[in-house]
Amino acid sequence: MSRTPKLLSVFGSTGSIGTQTLEVVSDAQATDLADEISLYGLVANSSLDDLVGQVKRFSPKVVGLYKSSLYRDAKEQMSAFDVEVVCGEEIYGIVSDSDIVMNAVTGFSGVRVTEQALVLGKRLANANKESIVAAGDLVEIWRQKGNSELIPVDSEHSAIFQVLSSSPLSRVGVKQLVVTASGGPFRSLTKDELDSVTLDEALRHPTWNMGPKNTIDSSTLANKGLEVIEAHYLFGVDYDNIEVVIHPQSIVHSMVEYQDGTVLAQVSMPDMRLPISLAIFYPKRSIHSYGAMDWKTVVSLEFEPPDHERFPALKLAYRAGSLGSGGTCWYNAANEVAVKALVDGVISWKDVAKVLELSMDRYEQCNISSVDDVMSVDGRARSVAHRVVEEIT
Repeated sequence: MSRTPKLLSVFGSTGSIGTQTLEVVSDAQATDLADEISLYGLVANSSLDDLVGQVKRFSPKVVGLYKSSLYRDAKEQMSAFDVEVVCGEEIYGIVSDSDIVMNAVTGFSGVRVTEQALVLGKRLANANKESIVAAGDLVEIWRQKGNSELIPVDSEHSAIFQVLSSSPLSRVGVKQLVVTASGGPFRSLTKDELDSVTLDEALRHPTWNMGPKNTIDSSTLANKGLEVIEAHYLFGVDYDNIEVVIHPQSIVHSMVEYQDGTVLAQVSMPDMRLPISLAIFYPKRSIHSYGAMDWKTVVSLEFEPPDHERFPALKLAYRAGSLGSGGTCWYNAANEVAVKALVDGVISWKDVAKVLELSMDRYEQCNISSVDDVMSVDGRARSVAHRVVEEIT
């Protein structure tokens, strides 16, 4: 008896994670996973040409654009296809009609997708770490309200998820989570050398193919700071029991250490299609060996502690975590403002951490108990960070 495929929608379909998600969907068509899902919706911010190309190739039922001003052009360019076009707030209706939602949106704008997917009882395949960091404790409240599934797509959190889900024993006696970091492109630079780093250099990651925001965050280690916070909210582990280690090869994606000294890890070559595939098809695995190791070659694995003096953004994340959900929301907003200022040529790379630190120094005590609170705290933090940018330039 044939089964009804689950409807998958991809928010952020034209970005790095979004396009790799569609590769995974395409790869699955020739496997036993072909009947598991059906592509329902694609949503992009403003990349209309790329979205049209995806519609032509994948034939979704509905497409959405965050920018309402593009509605007329989108309708015209997609008139030859049997697809519904929605824009602005209407894009969130796509969530309610889906079974699985891939949140591949970049930045804080992914909060609404996360909230809607969880509250409405969907499976959320989440690559938008910022929504977890900003919403904080609300995430678990939303998940419980909708009795929904949240499966992380970030390779580090996917690794921890896989270890903790591997057997009932895997959740017993956990001592700490060990989150690995590549160290970014500037791992070996001295503090003086870091002062002259350029934007172009920051956009060249040695291991991962990511969008510009995540690539810059990786270079400052703010990305790892966000992931520490995300791990806290996803797995309920205290910050004191989440450790970061630099692992340049990006082969060990994260580890779980137990009270008896045992360490369980998820190991694979760096390929985001692996955690994407797992999040979509869980508990089944793809037959495509996205992260296959070549055990016939010599593999050396290096681990070292992070340097908080050269990369203060990571230490600031722990500080933000100690302040609760308000602090982590503040941290995320300030970091997004700093990264945009760097991309816009307003500040230098070394100033990103400075903006983050000065913004955290001006943190205003706040509680988060609703989406409106999240939006309010985010707005206040951005205002503070913008003032900091003006002061240092």
